[in-house]
Amino acid sequence: MTTATRSAPDQGTPVPSRWPRATLTIVSGSLILPVAIVVASIVGAAGLSSGDVLRTIAVHVGVPVEPLPALDDGIIWELRLPRVLLAVLVGGGLAVCGAVLQALTRNPLADPYLLGVSSGASTGAVLVLVLGVWSGAAALSAGAFAGSLLAFCCVLAVIRMRSGGSVWIVLAGVVVSQMFSALTSLIVIWAGDAQSTRGVTFWLLGSLASATWTGVALCALVTAAGVLWCWAASPALDAFAFGREAAASLGIAPARTELALFVATALTTAVVVSASGAIGFVGLVVPHAVRALVGSRHRRLLPACALYGGILLLGADTVARTAFTPREIPVGVLTALTGVPVFAVIMWRRRDPAG
Repeated sequence: MTTATRSAPDQGTPVPSRWPRATLTIVSGSLILPVAIVVASIVGAAGLSSGDVLRTIAVHVGVPVEPLPALDDGIIWELRLPRVLLAVLVGGGLAVCGAVLQALTRNPLADPYLLGVSSGASTGAVLVLVLGVWSGAAALSAGAFAGSLLAFCCVLAVIRMRSGGSVWIVLAGVVVSQMFSALTSLIVIWAGDAQSTRGVTFWLLGSLASATWTGVALCALVTAAGVLWCWAASPALDAFAFGREAAASLGIAPARTELALFVATALTTAVVVSASGAIGFVGLVVPHAVRALVGSRHRRLLPACALYGGILLLGADTVARTAFTPREIPVGVLTALTGVPVFAVIMWRRRDPAG
């Protein structure tokens, strides 16, 4: 009779994997993301190659290589790359904010727009587009950002009237969101014409078509700061899964920690929305899908959400701008159309067997 060590699994002895699923998921995402960036940069009618993309990047970072013709260089550097990188930042930021808010509120339906930030951004953008306060994409982003901050300040003002934890913050977000949505509709009906209404509708559905390097830089700075802040608070987020009382027993100040994380997610969402409009379902679906692969520990969950949120939105935006050429559909429409059935499948697979 042979008793080789390899027979251990047949005897029920667990054999540790050299590549746990969580590690494999994060490593795979880290490898897929740069490939997806290059692929998305060459997809389109211009007939570019991956070598063209890499050469353009090399030229603009100072590597002494022969540049592409001016037209091809402009397509890659001024049009494609800012949009591709903005998609990665927006998708990653929304996914991380969604995961954090689901943990803070202990609500699986929480998403980055829970605090009324999206509705405030819509009001600010509509004021710019309809009333002609300023002009240009930068003005649109500035108006949306100002509206986002105003909405979140209203949420903070409401919750100061009543302390009660995350439940009251959620309720305040719902109230403020409804108020700003009504203001947006009122402005469009009162002062808008057919052309401005069409532009408002397109922006409200989410679009990355106006991406610029300035917007990418601002989004990268704020999103990186917000994600790192939330990642540093991973132990507190893990503790909140057992309730505020359990978190307090571990030496965490629930009220202060919740407020700090709500502010971080609100500011990150405000910058993201000001750059792209309201793109739904990324911040709702990605955390659930990633949680099934890496578990609920936020030290692993948040980096995985950042990677796969960026990959998802990058893929969706690439399809949105190329599938119906010469027309382009808002990427928010595509994420909603695909997000609803995906979320239904995730919920069906995680249903309670006893229910």
